[in-house]
Amino acid sequence: MTQLMLVLFVLLALASPNAAASPRAAADELLAADRAFAAASAKTDLIAGISAMFAADVAMPAPGGIAYGAQKAIDAMKANAANVGAKAVWSPLRVGVSADGRHGFTAGFMTITRADGSINIAKYLTYWAKQADGWRALAYKRVPTQLKAREAAPVYVLPKAAAAPIGDAAAIDRAREALADVERSFARDAQTMGIGAAFTQYGSADAINLFGGSETEPFTTGSVAIGQQVGQGQDPNTSSVNWGPEKTIIAASGDFGVTVGYITPNKPGPDGKVPPSQPFFTIWKRDLPNGKWLYIAE
Repeated sequence: MTQLMLVLFVLLALASPNAAASPRAAADELLAADRAFAAASAKTDLIAGISAMFAADVAMPAPGGIAYGAQKAIDAMKANAANVGAKAVWSPLRVGVSADGRHGFTAGFMTITRADGSINIAKYLTYWAKQADGWRALAYKRVPTQLKAREAAPVYVLPKAAAAPIGDAAAIDRAREALADVERSFARDAQTMGIGAAFTQYGSADAINLFGGSETEPFTTGSVAIGQQVGQGQDPNTSSVNWGPEKTIIAASGDFGVTVGYITPNKPGPDGKVPPSQPFFTIWKRDLPNGKWLYIAE
């Protein structure tokens, strides 16, 4: 009877919505969701195809700032005439998930066919959460690239082990604020050590930056390479910009999250005016329980 009760307990735990799936299984499920949205997008227009994956509270960098909420993100896409009548399909090349398997990210190439028949290539980065209706995007962006679109087996960025959600709202809030503080420290240290050195110090060895890359390596990969790219031509002892989060999202397992905010120039431009702030979002992870936060995608 004792063995039977133990087996039943394990089965119930695995069936619980709070039980953590294996990291690889969760990542494969997220990849399948991303690919399914891409396949559906091929049958409709760009705006409908991309917005279908948005959560109600998605955040999307857009001209003029961050569009918060699905409707504002849709409005921002509609405001760009090049999006109207266009089609978009995409393919993920990298995937990562939280230890509880409920948050994750995908990044890859997107092919955009405009209404006039011209084709543009972009890279995309999406931060996801598994909700009642499936995986939905909490943050999304795409950037243009001169590289050719490619497909390949995705690279997995996985936690060392699965973990259940923390289950303590106060502890999750503390973890969220700790991540926001790391983003603030990142910006603060850049002012004295140089922005390139800061990007090297605060990133993981397998971090990616959507800008740069080559025909064989789609992203600038690794904090050292990212630091060299960001710091190129910059003062090695300071930073030309400052930044900070205005929204921080974190997985309930406390090991995975995204910061959303603005990058602000420190000095006026040649015309004497301070250039407008630019939106950003950065995806982070750490090893549980109290590991160091490092960015993994931006």
